[in-house]
Amino acid sequence: MAIAVVAGVGATLAFSAAPATATGVPHIRNGETVPVYSYDNAVRESVWVQTPLDNDHDGKRDEIAVDIVRPREAAAKHLRVPVVMEGSPYYSCCGRGNESELKEYDANGIITKEPLFYDNYFVPRGYAFVAADLAGTNRSTGCMDVGGREEVLGAKAVIDWLNGRARARYADGAPAVATGWTNGRTGMIGKSWDGSVANGVAATGVQGLETIVPISAISSWYDYQRYNGVLRSPDYPEFLHSYVTGRPEEACADVLSELDQGSDDATGNYNAYWAERNFRPDARKVHASVLIAHGLNDTNVTTDQFAQWWSRLDVPKKIWLSQQGHVDPFDIRRGAWVDTLHQWFDRWLQGLHNGIDRQPAVSIETAPGTWVNERTWPAPAARPVGVSLGDGVRTWTDNPELTEAAAVANPNADVPGRTTFLFGPLTGNARISGTPSVTLRVKVDKPTTELTARLVDYGTGTRVDYLGGGEGIRTLETESCWGASTAADDACYRDTAERVVTSDHAILTRGWQDAAHHVSLRFTTPLRPDRWYSVTVPMQATDQLIAAGHVLGLILQASDNEYSSPQSTGATIQLDTRRSRLTLPMIGHLPPPGTPVVTTAPAPSSFAPPRFHPVVP
Repeated sequence: MAIAVVAGVGATLAFSAAPATATGVPHIRNGETVPVYSYDNAVRESVWVQTPLDNDHDGKRDEIAVDIVRPREAAAKHLRVPVVMEGSPYYSCCGRGNESELKEYDANGIITKEPLFYDNYFVPRGYAFVAADLAGTNRSTGCMDVGGREEVLGAKAVIDWLNGRARARYADGAPAVATGWTNGRTGMIGKSWDGSVANGVAATGVQGLETIVPISAISSWYDYQRYNGVLRSPDYPEFLHSYVTGRPEEACADVLSELDQGSDDATGNYNAYWAERNFRPDARKVHASVLIAHGLNDTNVTTDQFAQWWSRLDVPKKIWLSQQGHVDPFDIRRGAWVDTLHQWFDRWLQGLHNGIDRQPAVSIETAPGTWVNERTWPAPAARPVGVSLGDGVRTWTDNPELTEAAAVANPNADVPGRTTFLFGPLTGNARISGTPSVTLRVKVDKPTTELTARLVDYGTGTRVDYLGGGEGIRTLETESCWGASTAADDACYRDTAERVVTSDHAILTRGWQDAAHHVSLRFTTPLRPDRWYSVTVPMQATDQLIAAGHVLGLILQASDNEYSSPQSTGATIQLDTRRSRLTLPMIGHLPPPGTPVVTTAPAPSSFAPPRFHPVVP
């Protein structure tokens, strides 16, 4: 049965008056869009948009299948509405959201259910919702090329069609034209892979894309599948292609071969294949506003993906940073997120000057359930704090069986395969905001080795349990509803709550570097066993508070068999601590290493990520 609209319960930000041009528009009242159109009676249709490419080599341009839900009454009044769009490879294989919803169709192939609440919530408020199957997935043709030109230009073609610049057809072959019902103003949204394609399309500078909302999204596929030359998982692009493809194997054999050869597992080098999938250099082309959401403890799409994208954007932008892992803010802070999203789309797609672009740009979760607003990120008061690692030489040998839990436990003990530096106890509260790094002066008895660094907060506290089930959330038995419903597509989702734990330590950030890539990621420079080298290990961007009395630990090891697929060389590493340096973007200060330390000795955790198991973005 249909379920009534239920409003969000989060804090609502103040609106200013609506622009005069909005006068008389039924879905705009008091400076915001309101649900006046029937969701049950909405137009539901599918079109196939022609792309400029033919990567399945069948002699025809590839087509992107697009499912549309739009308000019928607006079309009847000749009101052209803006579009909220999600491009995804997951609509038929894997599902979207915490409840893994799939697209559903009736016997005639008409869309009856689109995943997530976007259509339920926004269509009654005077938006169309467009769900596009990325190339080679679900009902689209072409072949999935995992972040490449086919994926990005296919999604771009949909925006071109919405603005009258590309062709489309209905299932019966009749031409499909969008300019009669939409004004072409489009906002792209999506989590993970879906948000990554929004980044990629924005980086083309396509006209008509007014805003994007990338959630836990990729901005460089090299950095997703490589850690500075370290292989995350073998045959990763081929795995992702096969995971989402909707095409016969023989249709995409050439593309699979290109993925295998181009990604170049053998060297880990950055090359033309990866440059095509790196959106950051084209951030200057982005003219769309950007609302980013990311978990500070996301170990799937790691935090440098948002940090290096955010720092390059010169457009109106806003960011939410939570303490969860790979989790949608809808499942963290639901009411406030829906309110923010509503205002964001009203501002950039409906042209309502509601003030959201003048509010603090940054919302950060500093502790479970505690959020603060700031004007920019990283924190303006954070300054690079450099500290030497000591006065002597440390030696250890790669132990590829050393787990993360064992590596960070018992920091004062002698554990084969790691070396530990402790700073503290801190005399006052401190904050790390930005991207830490450690520069190591090393001598290695093999042509290369992987180097792994972890920052650990040793001290008891209540923290978001991002390493537990749900990556920091738990799913409850109750439901709340976020929009209008039909018998086939309700707007109700199971509620969630933060999963917290009281622990005596927490890993704040991690970093990896292949030593032979210390000069450049484009080629290897083998190490000579008789020579000292300076190798910088960049860690993932973070924003964390460290309480007074806690101890900050730097844990170094060689290969990491949990977050990568280590190519262990069995190297023995000598570390000249006098010429090695930890650099932290920090508010506060650290005592030098060697200061008497009082700390607990945490036991190894029972959690261990699966080894060499590829994950999907």
